[in-house]
Amino acid sequence: MVTRAESAAATRRALLDAAAELLDLGGPEAVTLREVGARAGVTRGAPYRHFADKDSLLTAVAAERWEQIAGQVHALRIDPALSASKKLRRALHTLIDVGRDQPHAYQMLFRWNGKRAGQLERLHRQLCGPEGDPEAADRAAGRFQDEFLAIVAAVAGERNAQHYGALLLAGAHGVAGMEHSGHLGADKWRTTADELVDTLVRVVVTAQ
Repeated sequence: MVTRAESAAATRRALLDAAAELLDLGGPEAVTLREVGARAGVTRGAPYRHFADKDSLLTAVAAERWEQIAGQVHALRIDPALSASKKLRRALHTLIDVGRDQPHAYQMLFRWNGKRAGQLERLHRQLCGPEGDPEAADRAAGRFQDEFLAIVAAVAGERNAQHYGALLLAGAHGVAGMEHSGHLGADKWRTTADELVDTLVRVVVTAQ
């Protein structure tokens, strides 16, 4: 017999999955509590029992996306078969791939929000998007930050990790943005996203 807690957890999971799907399909504007509930196949009032509003729901989606990214970067960090520079290159590609495959989610994760500061301030100052309670998303993004900086430190040293980490993230974010907007065509710049990532990593490696 399914307990009340198990039922509530299953409903929350269905709502988060539905919200993530709508986000991927149409961006934050496509995510409403009514549409999420309909897509999840729950009662009309169910979303409001789990999330105060749309922003709270999107923040929960952002937290899960950051956890997924952090998990991928963690797996790279502890992989004994990869060199330090390969780990760094693949970590940058992990972010760029989110921009390619889930552009709406990527934009939400990296949306500027000048009203608050959290753990992300150490990395990029502000990274995590929607209004609402940001603590879970900040913690998840903070985990990504720690994993990423550990990879950077293996190449650049602990002392320089934050400096080069910010440089690398700014570069990767620019690559993802230009690629998404169609402004990174090989015919125009005679280069590719992969080549630019290789250059970013090479800059850090040769600077040591």
